[in-house]
Amino acid sequence: MKITQQDMARMFKVTPMTLRNWKKDKPKLYEMIMKGFAFDEIVEASKESYQKAQALQDKFTLHK
Repeated sequence: MKITQQDMARMFKVTPMTLRNWKKDKPKLYEMIMKGFAFDEIVEASKESYQKAQALQDKFTLHK
C-alpha cells in the first residue's frame, strides 16, 4: 500500500505543508523520513512475498 503525504503528515501530527517545507528547508530530515517510509514498504512487501511463497510451497509439497 502506497502511503500518501497526507498520511505521513498525520503520523507526525503536522500538516502536509510542513512536510513540503521540510523538503525545501530541511532536506536531510525529509530524506530520512522518506527513507524510513520506503523501508517500511519494502519490509511489508517482503513479508507478503514470503507468505505467498510459503503458501505455494505448502500447496505443492507432498506430505509423507
